[in-house]
Amino acid sequence: MSRFLLYLGKFAHMVLGFAVASLAASAFLNVILLGAVGFFAPDIPEEVAGSSLVFTIPFIALFVAYFAFVPAVIVMLLAELLGKRDWLFYALSGGFVALVFIGFAYQGGDPGFSYRDPLLPVSIIGSGLIGGIAYWFVTGRFAGGLKENPTSPAP
Repeated sequence: MSRFLLYLGKFAHMVLGFAVASLAASAFLNVILLGAVGFFAPDIPEEVAGSSLVFTIPFIALFVAYFAFVPAVIVMLLAELLGKRDWLFYALSGGFVALVFIGFAYQGGDPGFSYRDPLLPVSIIGSGLIGGIAYWFVTGRFAGGLKENPTSPAP
């Protein structure tokens, strides 16, 4: 029974890490894309820009979590099974998840998703990198902690 509770706790920790990674990726996308359209111009009051981010970051995080769920779960389980604990693995894995999303969007034939402006795919890959680092910060540092440690033979 205690092993079941350990697995349940690890699963809850992974869900929390995924939620934080989605929020971090959303924050990165919001700041980059809103800055690119001139929303943070000097003539706009800081209160307007800050209060809009309070709403848009969690809202966009829902979309980030939805589109990244399947490839992210595969990467999270692989990292847990392999016991990877370094931040670079998680950053590159987040970039890989973003590349998978870009591939799905390109194959889907969405007319709104075009490669004419290089800011969009680069921003999505950057948000994947940031999301991967945020996941590592919350959960990835403790990956592989449930493995049975083999006992070494006595000398």
